[in-house]
Amino acid sequence: MKFGIFDHMDRSGDDIGRQFEERLRLIELYEKSGFHAYHLAEHHATPLGMAPSPSVFLAAVAQRTRKLRFGPLVYTLNLYHPLRLIDEICMLDQMSGGRLELGVGRGISPYEVGYFGIDPATGPERFAEALEVILKGLSHPRLTYRGTYFSFEDVPMEMSPVQKPHPPLWYGANSLESADRLARQGCNTVVGMRADGVGRFAARFRAAWHALGRSETDLPLIGLSRHVVVGDTDREAQSAAKRAFSLWYDALTHLWRAHGVGLPRQMIPAEFESALEGGYIIAGSP
Repeated sequence: MKFGIFDHMDRSGDDIGRQFEERLRLIELYEKSGFHAYHLAEHHATPLGMAPSPSVFLAAVAQRTRKLRFGPLVYTLNLYHPLRLIDEICMLDQMSGGRLELGVGRGISPYEVGYFGIDPATGPERFAEALEVILKGLSHPRLTYRGTYFSFEDVPMEMSPVQKPHPPLWYGANSLESADRLARQGCNTVVGMRADGVGRFAARFRAAWHALGRSETDLPLIGLSRHVVVGDTDREAQSAAKRAFSLWYDALTHLWRAHGVGLPRQMIPAEFESALEGGYIIAGSP
């Protein structure tokens, strides 16, 4: 079992430059404490994410750490030109000596994508193309590709990652059905579902993996995302967790509320007690 940090870096209320420096110092402590990896979310035009350019912040992480693995969770691929992102991925992997973890996704908010002039309805197809281009570009000396959204002809790939054929892939999942697809793709996976669904997801993922004739030793990582607060007493921890959860949930739903709608699906209960009961939050004493 490995322990890592998933960070939205939501607005703290302090000066943003100070927030960045304090977070980098905290990440140095993550490394000293033995955490396996640091994962950073990407968000735009919302207090949910004060690191809208994961590559920029992670470049600083690469320089402030020596062993800690790190990466975006996720790069919102539909907001990037694939050639530019290929270069950034290679730079981060080279700067860190091969410690990059490559999280990819479409993002959870159609509003964030829409602000960039991209039709959210094209998201699945555009994402699939972008990912295909990126993985091909990371693993070949020249790139030729013809698609609906992207086309390239014999582009030299001067940059390359340390990790071959590319840094480990990560993808978020919140449904049992996605286990089959992610197993086929060989992705490390992060799930954030109710506690009683996590075991079923892992079992289905493993079954799909072994059905392809793949070995247990090559099984990708299956990550569990949870809000964790530790205090001197259970009461102290749960009190702190309740305050923090309220602020985080307000930031999570900010853009939907600004557009007069609710979340399209219940990713996590809005009430602290329900989230605690469902296992989304772990709060207590050591």
